[in-house]
Amino acid sequence: MPARTSAKASRPRKPYELFYWPGIPGRGEYVRLALEEAGAPYIDVARERDTGMEEMTALLEAEGTKRPSFAPPFLRDGRVIVGQVAAILFYLGPRLRLAPKSEAGALWTHQIELTITDFVAEAHDVHHPVGVGLYYEDQKKEALRRAEEFRGARIPKFLDWFEAVMDMNGATKRAPHLVGKSLTYADLSLFHTVDGLAYAFPKTMGRLLRSRPLVSSLHAAVKKRPSIKAYLKSDRRQPFNENGLFRHYPELDK
Repeated sequence: MPARTSAKASRPRKPYELFYWPGIPGRGEYVRLALEEAGAPYIDVARERDTGMEEMTALLEAEGTKRPSFAPPFLRDGRVIVGQVAAILFYLGPRLRLAPKSEAGALWTHQIELTITDFVAEAHDVHHPVGVGLYYEDQKKEALRRAEEFRGARIPKFLDWFEAVMDMNGATKRAPHLVGKSLTYADLSLFHTVDGLAYAFPKTMGRLLRSRPLVSSLHAAVKKRPSIKAYLKSDRRQPFNENGLFRHYPELDK
């Protein structure tokens, strides 16, 4: 399959190579959304190459690099290999024009992204509170207790922080941004996190978003952006499922 590109790409270039597990959107989706929004050419290696999984495994085992990533996702741009979502987006941000030009603005965007990373980790740990190597069915009792605290305290705390950040940024329902006056990768990441939580906890998020108008508006606005809208309708967008970060178990959502 050829690498995707669009009229938004400023010049022809060698495609970025994104390494992530096939079959789930997962953490790799945060990187995909930035690449798709920017119209940047990229290859989703494990999905698009017959040897993709072997290539990814080799890099994880340090056969192909002296700086191996702990786990996917990681991005290869020529000789540069970057792992961890926040680090990948910090690298891509200025290259895709999805980050402020000033050092202070770039670091603030990175800080927001790291907070989103914390939020996502807590969402994942709701259905795997004891250990990632155990099945959900092996830790359902603990998951029920963890879900109650996540729904009642942690989701509201994170959403309130993002709402306050947007308010201090001067965001409005018509122009909802976390940083500055234009879209950044942090906006895309918050969109996907809210989208994932709405899948996993539809009842909870339905209630909470009603009193967080800026976060709700950001989610709606990103979903309508032409590049993102087209991507969400394409077969490149993998649906949420019960093997990924955001999982819908009805008993965990009240």
